[in-house]
Amino acid sequence: MQRIRLRYTKRGRLRFTSHRDFQRAFERALRRAEVPMAYSAGFTPHPKVSYANAAPTGTGSEAEYLEIALTEHRDPRTLWALLDESLPEGLDITDAVEARTSGLADRLTASVWELRLDGVEPEAAERAAAAFRAAETVEVQRRTKNGMRTFDARAAVVSLDGLGPEALASRADRPSDKPCAILRLVVRHVTPAVRPDDVLSGLRAVADLAPPVPAAVTRLAQGLFDEETGTVTDPLAPDREADMAAPADRPDRSGDAAPAAATAPE
Repeated sequence: MQRIRLRYTKRGRLRFTSHRDFQRAFERALRRAEVPMAYSAGFTPHPKVSYANAAPTGTGSEAEYLEIALTEHRDPRTLWALLDESLPEGLDITDAVEARTSGLADRLTASVWELRLDGVEPEAAERAAAAFRAAETVEVQRRTKNGMRTFDARAAVVSLDGLGPEALASRADRPSDKPCAILRLVVRHVTPAVRPDDVLSGLRAVADLAPPVPAAVTRLAQGLFDEETGTVTDPLAPDREADMAAPADRPDRSGDAAPAAATAPE
């Protein structure tokens, strides 16, 4: 059995698809691409796909991950191209590697999020972010299937900063005649999970920051948090490095490693 790990996106209107919607679309893509999937046993066999830490419905993402199990060997680059062609625009495969190491889910310990606040002045957003950072605890509430739950949203937040004027001015998608603030959030994956909307609730609690329209939230990266550099690292890098180090005559070698850049193969 061969295992392939994929990175994919949720862009545009497809940010509103639920995780179940994506599962259905991805399984259809597997059938269209004629991927030789391994199936579970039992009365209702299903393809062996492992999803890891999916983004909440309504948020976009540039860094979602999953793993599939195959019954026949396939080149990850070829599989990448076939699946990308079979998925709708907005759900795009941006990387593929053969699983050479264990514990992909264990390497997803933090996320980088972008919070776009239309109708909010950048200075007001930065003041709110500073108040959030200065607080020892920020209690927020979220409705769960067991009722309302109160928890601290501050402890999981590594950093929360606004983009500077130069960065905002360089963004082509920013309206020139309306205020817009963009915050960059790095949050650890803890229990209970702290989501971007929890941080937005915290900004409202500590600084009365309430955007006039819902924030546009996009996950930019997820992986291991590097304490020394303060960055979130690529979770597929260990597999890529192990593949490059594998002997050339290894029976299950997949050929050239997938490129580090997130660009679809030709």
